[in-house]
Amino acid sequence: MHTPASLLDLHERTHRNVRGLLEHCVALDAAELNRELPGFGYPTVRLQLHHMIGAEEYWVGVLVGIVDPDDDDTAFPDIDALEAWRARVAAATQAYLRGVTTETLNHARAHATWGDRTRVFAPARAILRTQTHHYQHQGQVLAMCRLLGKPGGGLDFPLD
Repeated sequence: MHTPASLLDLHERTHRNVRGLLEHCVALDAAELNRELPGFGYPTVRLQLHHMIGAEEYWVGVLVGIVDPDDDDTAFPDIDALEAWRARVAAATQAYLRGVTTETLNHARAHATWGDRTRVFAPARAILRTQTHHYQHQGQVLAMCRLLGKPGGGLDFPLD
């Protein structure tokens, strides 16, 4: 069973790394940030970062009854804009977790999702999904940075 406190802890640790990843990506110039690299679902570092943050915003929105799949990546043209958005999304997730009970967090129920679909799941699983999703794409961003000649590291899940 997950608790709001345990998921807040997971969220804080994950976002520590997302902030670190964004700080690393400041070293990329605009051309590198937007250079298309083959073999990645989102072909640029900027689009990978945009997708990471947007997915958390989408799923936390679903948990509070807002289904908004629309996102405009052009509204986030650089790392500063992405970091400001990340901070807003992280704050919304924290607010959700501070306001939810353990019972609600772990009780599977129907949620409206994109495409007028309904899916049944416990909200805790959506929160976990967003946080593991960050690490999946963090790995892709770091691989892209390596290909761009700017390898990064030190972003494993924090134990302390």
